[in-house]
Amino acid sequence: MKFTAESFYNSHLAVGAKRLDAVVTVTAVDDGAAMQKTGRLLIIFVGDVSGSMDGDKLQQMKHAIRVGVDCLDQDTLFSVIAFHSNVQVVMPATLATASAKSAAHLAVQALRAGGGTVMSEALLAAVKQADAVDADIVQVYFVTDGENDKNDGKALDKAIAVCDKKLQASCWGVGTDWHPRDLRLIAGRLLGSADAVPDPEQLQNKFKEALAQGMAKGINGVKLRLWVPRTVQIVTLKQMSPEIADLKDLCTRIDDKTIEVPLGAWGAENRDYHFGFDIAAQAEGEEMMVCRPKIAYQLNGAEVVVDGQRIVATWSADDALTTRINAQVAHYTGQEELASSIKEGLEAKARGDVDQATRLLGKAAKIAIETGNDEVTQRLKKVVDVIDPQEGTVRLRAGASKGDDMELDMGGTRTVRRRPAASTVA
Repeated sequence: MKFTAESFYNSHLAVGAKRLDAVVTVTAVDDGAAMQKTGRLLIIFVGDVSGSMDGDKLQQMKHAIRVGVDCLDQDTLFSVIAFHSNVQVVMPATLATASAKSAAHLAVQALRAGGGTVMSEALLAAVKQADAVDADIVQVYFVTDGENDKNDGKALDKAIAVCDKKLQASCWGVGTDWHPRDLRLIAGRLLGSADAVPDPEQLQNKFKEALAQGMAKGINGVKLRLWVPRTVQIVTLKQMSPEIADLKDLCTRIDDKTIEVPLGAWGAENRDYHFGFDIAAQAEGEEMMVCRPKIAYQLNGAEVVVDGQRIVATWSADDALTTRINAQVAHYTGQEELASSIKEGLEAKARGDVDQATRLLGKAAKIAIETGNDEVTQRLKKVVDVIDPQEGTVRLRAGASKGDDMELDMGGTRTVRRRPAASTVA
């Protein structure tokens, strides 16, 4: 694998300006050599079997897990965990051989619903499975249909802290009776994603898509290492593609000038990150190194460090230079505005403010269509009828369900990458 980090920004700041925004695109490509994995890959299916899952939701989840197990190759480790008020390791971590898959099918099919929903123990059980087989790349597929037990909040925080840097979690809420808060918390802090699955029959497709991505991961523990001068503060640090995620709270300070941002496991892919810097304004003509990004990861027991493009600011009195907006930065500013408009629009709809909801969701539809964000556009069209995409004129759909709203809410942070990539503004 070969990593690169390319920086996009306007390097010219107006005299007195103290803010610089940049997008850093991190790319991993297959360089033609056989990809050497940094550790064993473990896939863990974690399923809610609380009483509210009884019926079609439980049957569809069991079917999805069995389909997921069948998708695994024999070199992949897997485990199955069920949870309600207690946790059950349905299938301890083992290689996905034909006999292990058959045993998993029988064990999963025997699951029954009952009890409450306690998420912390499920995550702790997943970490124990990873530790038991010394797995380095751990992908957890977490499914629930309800809110976490109100007494499990602190325990869940502690469990997530134990899981930090040990596993990544993709989370799905099945049906419409769950709260996004818990799944966003788990996915956000464990470098994963969260989504709504109002129709339980779609869960198997979600598993297939996630497995295709998860099994392609070959390099674990990738980090973005940022060197900044003492006079510079990083005030914004977000992943912007494939979806928006705030990473600032996940950073680790190495010394007074260096922080590391965990990026998790990678295959051949690219992701975009938005940095906002507060810097000390300089006189006209002065130049400052604002940030020196690097990619770091372990390979065969040794650290590999790849230099990225440096971010350098120059102060100028030339308006023609300082008023330019880098196309890449502008694109993701729009994607962030899209996510914000969806969030605020759905909140307005929930409180019965039809005019505000219509205006905000119309704005979202305009941005989504203009930027080619097809996934978000399709989710929006389940909630609104688009009358005029150029003007952002929409009408709330009378037949939109709670599930449609939840799908849009959870998917509103999905972004689309700008094509073609812009070049750095000198």
